Amino acid sequence: MRSSLPPGPRRRRRRVIISSALALALAVGGTTTWALDRFVIEHAEITDVDAYEAANSSVAADSASASASEDSSDADEAVVTDTGYDSDDADVSISTVVTGTGDDTVTYYVADVALTDATALRSAFAKNTYGENITETTSDIAADNNAIFAINGDYYGFRDTGIVIRNGVVYRDEGARQGLAFYLDGSVEVYDETATTAADLLADGVWNTVSFGPAIVEDGAVVDGIEDVEIDTNVGNHSIQGEQPRTAIGVIDDNHLVFVVVDGRSPGYSAGVTLPGLADIMLSLGVTTAYNLDGGGSSTMYFNGSLVNDPLGTGTERGTSDILYLEG
Repeated sequence: MRSSLPPGPRRRRRRVIISSALALALAVGGTTTWALDRFVIEHAEITDVDAYEAANSSVAADSASASASEDSSDADEAVVTDTGYDSDDADVSISTVVTGTGDDTVTYYVADVALTDATALRSAFAKNTYGENITETTSDIAADNNAIFAINGDYYGFRDTGIVIRNGVVYRDEGARQGLAFYLDGSVEVYDETATTAADLLADGVWNTVSFGPAIVEDGAVVDGIEDVEIDTNVGNHSIQGEQPRTAIGVIDDNHLVFVVVDGRSPGYSAGVTLPGLADIMLSLGVTTAYNLDGGGSSTMYFNGSLVNDPLGTGTERGTSDILYLEG
């Protein structure tokens, strides 16, 4: 049937429709390009982190000199078992805990770590490179750094905010949230990134920071309101609530830490836990402070060449930006 519109209005309507479609396509294309650039494409800022830290961290240089002067036979004195590691610098004991039944089963892994030297707990970046969207699995980063033990870090490369100090070197100074600071004297503290600077932290003896959160235990009690916290305003990363796979760090005393990885999203094996549930686990381990790290598919614990946990019940690791580890 022929349109009742005269030729002029029909052409104008067609032009409007075509123009609107083109504008939508360009908008979608522009959004896609932005998203790929922001969250997928690698942006390397420092391509040899080992060399950069050697040149910029006096602490690392001192530690390296001290290590070089030690008897080379010290490495042979470390004792490794299926669930533990004992050396001059660190003792690690790993245990598995299963609670609940059926679809309410929760499985988590605890590494009790006692250090004699706070600098034995180190950080490493994926591909030995600092920047955005640069990822490897926890296992690969650990293997690249001769780690005996490792957990995933804060996935710093997903965001462009936060204070990032690693192995005594400042990488980023954009305070935005609660951070966790590891000091050279073995103390570990939650702090407000927006109330200080990376330079001040370094001057105060900070060795490493992580920037994710929130703190879930402080002064030996569950922090109020953690069930409502949002970490970022990034696309797809607003909420960390619900029963999820989790990674967290707990502080028992100076140089005495516990690392917990809770598996999740796998009914019958492990459902995951809420943040208050994670806080309760930490309190049961005797911590005074506990801090949440990146979770979900990133939640991984590595020991002596193998995964300890079973990510998402599939044994498949998701790439991450960074790890915290002990060298073997």
